[in-house]
Amino acid sequence: MPKFKMGVTLDPYKINRTARMADGPGATNLLGKADNGKFLKLVGDSQYGLCAVGNEIEAVLAVADDIAPQDGYTLGSYKNDIGDRQMVTFDGLQATPGTGVIAIGDYVVAGTVTARGTELGGVFPRPKVCKATAAASGLVFKWRVVAMDGTGAVGQTGLIERVA
Repeated sequence: MPKFKMGVTLDPYKINRTARMADGPGATNLLGKADNGKFLKLVGDSQYGLCAVGNEIEAVLAVADDIAPQDGYTLGSYKNDIGDRQMVTFDGLQATPGTGVIAIGDYVVAGTVTARGTELGGVFPRPKVCKATAAASGLVFKWRVVAMDGTGAVGQTGLIERVA
């Protein structure tokens, strides 16, 4: 077992960005605290919503403030800088979520999604990722596996990092 393992970096000088957080219009589509840590994609003007399985990961929801919506939307912050890291659970291949193995260096997309308003669950909640079908040159938002616990099988955990 190696003595050094990459982990999530907490940088007190890195500022998260703010946006509206909702999958669509209306109160039933707002993202809230239960959605923190989930993967996001741009869905509207100044607005991010949750990724669906197979979507490229544009950002990670850092904090959603569901206490006081502004103009009918939840405000929240997200992270998506080059070098940002996220702990994840492996979910197989993009074409067949739930089956297949992921390896170090593989590019990933959103895996099986936890429903809006439902916490990721567990002591250390981690969203799921699948190995991307497209080569790196076919992805706009690139996240790749940089560390893992185990063989990369479905249900095992690892660390992904946003790369240029």
